[in-house]
Amino acid sequence: MTRSAEFLLDGLHRAGMRDVVTVEPASGGLAALAGMAIRRDAPPVFVKAFADPPGDDVFAAEAEGLASLRELGDMTTPDVILANRQLLVLSALRPRPRTEVYWEQFAHALARLHLSTIHPRFGWHRDNWLGRRRQINTWDDDGFAFFAEHRLLRWLGEPRVEAALDAGDRAALEQLCHRLPELLPERPACLTHGDLWAQNLLADADGRPAVIDPAVSYTWAEIDLAHVWTTSPPREADRFFAVYAELTALDRDWPARMPIIQLRQHLAVLAQFDQDWGAAELIRATLAPFRTPA
Repeated sequence: MTRSAEFLLDGLHRAGMRDVVTVEPASGGLAALAGMAIRRDAPPVFVKAFADPPGDDVFAAEAEGLASLRELGDMTTPDVILANRQLLVLSALRPRPRTEVYWEQFAHALARLHLSTIHPRFGWHRDNWLGRRRQINTWDDDGFAFFAEHRLLRWLGEPRVEAALDAGDRAALEQLCHRLPELLPERPACLTHGDLWAQNLLADADGRPAVIDPAVSYTWAEIDLAHVWTTSPPREADRFFAVYAELTALDRDWPARMPIIQLRQHLAVLAQFDQDWGAAELIRATLAPFRTPA
């Protein structure tokens, strides 16, 4: 058993789940330790933990996000079995099927979430977490101001971001934020998953789409769309974009907006990981038109 699996097993036993006999490490997550806990007389469960939790409420906020997506937006999410400072334990899900049918079902589910949860303000009733960093959700009536302050500029104080971006890059980001009302259409706020990359898309026992690991807030629906669009979706996902665009009456220009919307996620990756998977280069490419000529 690996050291991380031993850590998770010990945490489960200390939490009272003594029927867990072993933990099989799970791949895919970037911020936390995760595994599948095999139990003696019950179905396996998914467990994750931080060796050094970034905050006392990180798993409580995640559990609340899962419940909100399910109860407010009719999304399929795993059942929360345990959520405390050290651990999050969820009912097990299945890998997503590699079929166009799955992605078409997901288009309907995501469109339903976004269309049925329109909200008059941007934010959430509490801050929550995106990876190991707090996601600031202070309420705002202005979507452009909310996105600029709490989804883009908030990352500039992070040490890794300060080291990767020069003064020209930071000035270009500020200029982009100033021009957001002319770069993006005005959209209402709705409930969003907030961290919708491919690894957070799974399936229930019947093969229907299910989601994990949210960073929920009321903000633009295109936050979720951009994350799927820019994180190497498989070929069978092409149908997802066509169906989602039809269901939500997206204009034809939506793909051109994705790099600006996804700046938020690239900045978050840059802030948290030594390996940024090309995030710095993508940020600079998006900011290039907003740099002041030397």
